[in-house]
Amino acid sequence: QNSHENGGSRSALHSVHTVEEPSRSESAHINTTQHQPTEIPATMPDASALEEFGLEVEHENHALVTNSGSSASTKTNNHQFASFSNRKQPTPSKEQRSLLASTNVKYRKLRINAAQRPGVLKWSFLVIIIAAIIVFFNIEQEEMIDESITPEDTEAKPDLNKFHLLRPKTKAHENVAPIVVDDTKEEEDRANNNEESLEQTQPAEDNEDNDIDNHETEEKSEGIATEEATEVEDTVTDETLEQTAPDGLFTLDRLKATREAAKNLVSMLEQYYNGVEQSKNMMLESWLVPWNFDQQTNDTDKIAMKDKIVDTMARALVTNDQKEFIIGTIGSSVAAGHDNCNFDSYERQMERTFGPVWEAAGMKLVCQNAGEGGGCGDDFANQVFCIKQNVSPNIDIAHYTWTYFEVGNEHALEARETLVRWAQMLPRQPPVHVFNTFELPGKPYMPADTDAGGSMMEYDLARYYAKYGYNAFYMRSGYAKGGYDYTTAFKEHEVNHFVGGHVGDGYHNVTRYGENEEDPNRKASLGVVMRNWHPGPLAFQFVADTFSYLYAKSMLEALDRIEAEI
Repeated sequence: QNSHENGGSRSALHSVHTVEEPSRSESAHINTTQHQPTEIPATMPDASALEEFGLEVEHENHALVTNSGSSASTKTNNHQFASFSNRKQPTPSKEQRSLLASTNVKYRKLRINAAQRPGVLKWSFLVIIIAAIIVFFNIEQEEMIDESITPEDTEAKPDLNKFHLLRPKTKAHENVAPIVVDDTKEEEDRANNNEESLEQTQPAEDNEDNDIDNHETEEKSEGIATEEATEVEDTVTDETLEQTAPDGLFTLDRLKATREAAKNLVSMLEQYYNGVEQSKNMMLESWLVPWNFDQQTNDTDKIAMKDKIVDTMARALVTNDQKEFIIGTIGSSVAAGHDNCNFDSYERQMERTFGPVWEAAGMKLVCQNAGEGGGCGDDFANQVFCIKQNVSPNIDIAHYTWTYFEVGNEHALEARETLVRWAQMLPRQPPVHVFNTFELPGKPYMPADTDAGGSMMEYDLARYYAKYGYNAFYMRSGYAKGGYDYTTAFKEHEVNHFVGGHVGDGYHNVTRYGENEEDPNRKASLGVVMRNWHPGPLAFQFVADTFSYLYAKSMLEALDRIEAEI
């Protein structure tokens, strides 16, 4: 035990002797410290220890800078520097080094080393060159735009905040009248010119008589040619005013001719359907939102809906470069006119009925038919998105007849709404009009029409999009509103006018163009109301008459608005 204790004492003394040894020999201190292990604190150093360590590092840096900048260092100074640098310093722990490194890491990331500087300068130079090129081309583009601006572009434009249906009238377009040539005045002017030319170019006296005779002969021949040319010019002018106005302008004469044609059509249809009231009931009241062309109505939806269709007519009439008024139809076999001749489809009948009104306006009515059979695999769900592919994108009015496929489908009205909204993205923003062979929803008149489902939400849809011209016509409701008692005919006489192959609709037994038909089979065929589920020629005539009656009345109001601004 004593030996162990003495050994322990010697070890302790040896440890003390080793610590004090650097004061006598620096080399011994260096060798000893190189083999002495570094002790790592078990805990994080406190703030005072960190501060003491920082001050010692700062003092050492100051000594290094001072000694390196002095060229006359003495042996004593070198010895002091070596003594200071070899003096035992507390070694920073891992936690201390980590703490000092964390305080400077964000600043080191911002520094750009020497190897990165040339690349940064190259990219900066490239960006400056690109910016200069962009500015140069923009300047060139502005100069090109300035050169293309004409004096007309800088003129004052009309106030767009004020509504004008038509463009302002110009003096050149105020009145277009036939050209009247005053023959007497022209002959006097021509004689005066001839006298002046004779005085300036008079020949010698011996040839004077011959020259005068020759001149008189030429003058007579010129007079005859002038009279013939004047007659031809007058004839061409009259024909031009009757057929096409100069530069395609909608003149006052053309307006009067169009109004007369529209009035004749309205009068003919009202007479054909037994008077004004019955015609209105059958062709204007059989829509989701009945049309009203009276000025006394206070229904804002009806007013907005009517203004849309009137505006459509007016703009087509006064657009100088528009030569056709296009009605495009998409739908099923009903639109296609299946089980009928193409001549008997409602689109072709409408062209023949309403077309003369547009001919009077110097235009042509075109009814495009994109109807397709149900076996094609398409229906309203996808066809509403293809309207500008199936018919012209420049249609003025859109017709929709996919109603058979809508029965029992809860997404039918969604498709209609989609069609209305997509139509507003077309160039002429056409109103959408639906043709339905059934009755108005919730208003049954005929016992045979129990399959006509319909939804009361259709009325809400029509009201909501009235300002865009949307509406739906129901054929059998139009027949019922005319006054014929289909219920009594069915119950008492067992006559169903809408069964396949039945001839006569209760008002007429044949179409107008079939009245003079000599072939009895063809004449009987033209009196069929329904072929099966497809309408026949007589029903298609009623549909064509309904659209023509509505559009003709709209055109008459459009002509009144146009005339007020001419």
